[in-house]
Amino acid sequence: MKIKFAARSVLAGFTLATLMALPITAQAEENDLTNATLWTQTSVEFKATALAAYKLAEVMLDRGLADKNWTAAIEQEGDYQNKPAAVILDVDETVLDNTAYEAWLIKAKTGYSSKTWAPFVMGATSKPIAGSKEFIDYARSKGVEIFYVSNRKAPEEEGTVKNLKDLGYYVNEEFDTVLLRGEKEEWGSDKTTRRAHVAKDYRVVMIVGDNLGDFVEARDATLAERDALIDTYKDYWSSKWITIANPMYGSWEAATFGYDFKLPNEEKRQMKLDSMTYWDPKE
Repeated sequence: MKIKFAARSVLAGFTLATLMALPITAQAEENDLTNATLWTQTSVEFKATALAAYKLAEVMLDRGLADKNWTAAIEQEGDYQNKPAAVILDVDETVLDNTAYEAWLIKAKTGYSSKTWAPFVMGATSKPIAGSKEFIDYARSKGVEIFYVSNRKAPEEEGTVKNLKDLGYYVNEEFDTVLLRGEKEEWGSDKTTRRAHVAKDYRVVMIVGDNLGDFVEARDATLAERDALIDTYKDYWSSKWITIANPMYGSWEAATFGYDFKLPNEEKRQMKLDSMTYWDPKE
């Protein structure tokens, strides 16, 4: 046993020393989506964090409904206190789980493309994010209107609505509450105009999303500027703004490579690696 332990210790020491000597790029995973997608799709831990986020949302929704001055939309203007209450939710990785598409990207050894994403959306096969339907049902029981503000494109609304309805999610039949990119000329990827559209007629009590842009416009913001927004909106996070974890994609990733999606994957990966802080065993 002592001999085996010693051999194992030597091997471990050699392995650590070897790894420490290798360039950081050589240690990177072949596909950056693998662990993130695996965790989101299979782990109890992800489901637990989503359930916790939506349970918190129920608690904070009640507080917001009781306080007429409460609003989650920084676009809210004028005398909003007596407007009917609404909640805004993102769709992808907030309400609908698209990990099957991400897993397919890994298997096909390819990247996101609207040419493959659109058929996936229109197939209406996404699964529910844990806790999302229960929260929406709870909000509806309180008389709160539900708006889905997504950067899915306007032609994909039919598939999006079908997917939501097939899973039993509430979708208003009387007027459009699924607000997608490009439905109106001014509705671009920046969701500000769509949040303002909802805030015009409703008091937005809560926003739920998985990406910084779901809550506040931060296009082209650096990592430092994004971090600063935590302090700027400290009264919003985890009360008026509820975040669902998404380690697969988002503006957090794009910020590390300057939002230049045209860069080669190897260059983007290196910039991501360069953005991290590393342990120095010599210190």
